[in-house]
Amino acid sequence: MESGPAIFAGMVFALFGGALLVWTAVRVRHREPVAQGVSPVASATLATLVALVALAVGTWCFTRL
Repeated sequence: MESGPAIFAGMVFALFGGALLVWTAVRVRHREPVAQGVSPVASATLATLVALVALAVGTWCFTRL
């Protein structure tokens, strides 16, 4: 019964991290800004780091099953 919340949290983090990583890659590939009014390199780097952290947390949740 305790694995239900871990599965849910892992899926949420994995989906968010994956979607953010894909979205950031598409924006960078089309040379469009990732965030308005911020340096393109800084915003792409920060978005990529947040996506990777979310994927890592999702993976950690799945290892707790």
